[in-house]
Amino acid sequence: MTAGYPFSAVVGHEDLRLALLLNAVHPTIGGVLVRGEKGTAKSTVVRGLAALLPAVTVVDACRFSCDPAAPDPACPDAPHDGPAVTRPARLVELPVGATEDRLVGSLDLERALTEGVRAYQPGLLSTAHRGVLYVDEVNLLHDHLVDLLLDAAAMGRAHVERDGVSVSHAASFLLVGTMNPEEGELRPQLLDRFGLTVEVAAARDVDARAEVIRRRLAFEADPAGFAARWAPEDTALAERIAAARAVLAAVRLPDPELRRIAALCASFDVDGMRADLVVARTAVAHAAWRGGDEVDARDVEAAARLALPHRRRRDPFDEPGIDEEQLQQALRDAEPDPPDPDGGPGSGNRPEDSEVDGPVADGGRQDSAGGGDQAPTRPAAVPDPAYRARLLSVDGIGEGAPGRRSRARSGFGRTLRATQGHGHGLHLVGTLAAAAPHQLARGRTGAGILLRRTDVRRAVREGKESNLVLFAVDASGSMAARKRMSAVTGAVLALLLDAYQRRDKVGLVTFRGDGAELVLPPTSSVDAAVARLRRLTTGGRTPLADGLLRAHRTLVTERLRDPRRRPLLVVVTDGRATVPLRSGADPVADALRAAGLLAADGVASVVVDCEHGPVRLGIPARLATAIAGAHVRLDELSADHVTGVVRAARSAA
Repeated sequence: MTAGYPFSAVVGHEDLRLALLLNAVHPTIGGVLVRGEKGTAKSTVVRGLAALLPAVTVVDACRFSCDPAAPDPACPDAPHDGPAVTRPARLVELPVGATEDRLVGSLDLERALTEGVRAYQPGLLSTAHRGVLYVDEVNLLHDHLVDLLLDAAAMGRAHVERDGVSVSHAASFLLVGTMNPEEGELRPQLLDRFGLTVEVAAARDVDARAEVIRRRLAFEADPAGFAARWAPEDTALAERIAAARAVLAAVRLPDPELRRIAALCASFDVDGMRADLVVARTAVAHAAWRGGDEVDARDVEAAARLALPHRRRRDPFDEPGIDEEQLQQALRDAEPDPPDPDGGPGSGNRPEDSEVDGPVADGGRQDSAGGGDQAPTRPAAVPDPAYRARLLSVDGIGEGAPGRRSRARSGFGRTLRATQGHGHGLHLVGTLAAAAPHQLARGRTGAGILLRRTDVRRAVREGKESNLVLFAVDASGSMAARKRMSAVTGAVLALLLDAYQRRDKVGLVTFRGDGAELVLPPTSSVDAAVARLRRLTTGGRTPLADGLLRAHRTLVTERLRDPRRRPLLVVVTDGRATVPLRSGADPVADALRAAGLLAADGVASVVVDCEHGPVRLGIPARLATAIAGAHVRLDELSADHVTGVVRAARSAA
């Protein structure tokens, strides 16, 4: 077997290493979420941890790794009569394409069909018990699978209720997830379920980067020799983990430090009590790791740096992280009051809650102004607060990536019927029903069921899919009134928030001046679209036709890359086109012809009408007719107004 990359040989990533080691000491912390750009050795560090974990003693032949000293009374493999054996802790990897039955287990179809018994086939959660469960690209895993594994990690048990099977078994593991934020974020509710989070980035120091290359090349040339060279350091870390585990129960958390933790979490205004518990457990683990017998201020500070950054996000598009000045101020404010000289309670003043708030420097590129005769550009307006946007969905039934927007046939969702044709997974009842009438003719005499290929039925399921939501936003001078543009950007922000929650891909086209620009190519990172929107500049003429043509070219290209994902085009404009496609042409007529091109391609579209004032030309409504899409006024985008469905020009059936 090829030796793995040693944990001790990783250059840098001190916070990540500490977070993993503290979870190894105290697994109930709740795991680690590792966020970072591609190529930063996230997976290498995680895989190196498994070799440091103490070996586990299990009941031989128990598929659920029960401890012979305290076996799970509800274990499906009970009673445990086998001998005790010792083996290394396992590292179990959950692939992005895993299904629910692979994660939690399901009915053992082989035994059901051949022996006629109802038996349980364990999943990856049982394999990971008392080890490490590693999920690479956890942000790309389907939400319901993330919910399942986080519930199991929090409760230490997995509950399976499916396919006629009702099973509960122990599932205590160290959960580690890695993700690249460029590919999309986790929902804040799921972020909160991870105990600790760490941001990793490639070193910018030349010496550090050179050392990374040097060690990696040495490992590739001689994996076994490289691992042997670092074995003493890894052995020392493994012994230190075992020693910290042994003294963990004896580490005291004094009341002043407990109050410091509560005050610290309150000052950051985190939701619920999970943050307080995680900080407390992490501080205890940190004290045990450094060899102390009592938690002190340095343990609390180290725990807060790891446990609070991802919990202070008040909005899904807030950047995760923790402000150093705010942390230090909160720690000072949480200092226990000095005792009163007369023996009474402390006489110090209670500090007011403070919030560090101020403008964030933006070094991003500014859009260029097109043409020398146009009005001067204006900086981005502050968006109005986002609200719950109305549902805009694509008509028909698609087969795209799982999501929460439009109807789709997929491997998830409710089962509609059994079919002999195309479906997702085995429809057990339908298969057995098809085989049952032929058992006598096939000469069945035993308990097993005799099947033929023609008996197999597949499940037709209907769920929800995610879509590609492409925004084409008018940023011209006619839209640039500050109060009005704030309402427009606030509305688009609400639609982006809706796309985030429904797991869509998004893209952003803006048009102003003499042309249109694809500001953000279609991506799963809705956060990137929000960042572009918040620094959107306005001014100049209105090249509406060019904006629609750029959107059309973008959708054609994306259809080649991802043909199963259906698009939804959202055009945000007041319709006052002023730039024709060619000299002397009518700019409005050009825009209507471009809209017809999109309609001919069957692109589901909605035109958000931003026209304002006593004189209205009604061009957005004409544009919606030409594009065969829905026409929605800006003030009608709220879900409190009415739920809307975008009808595609052509049926997707």
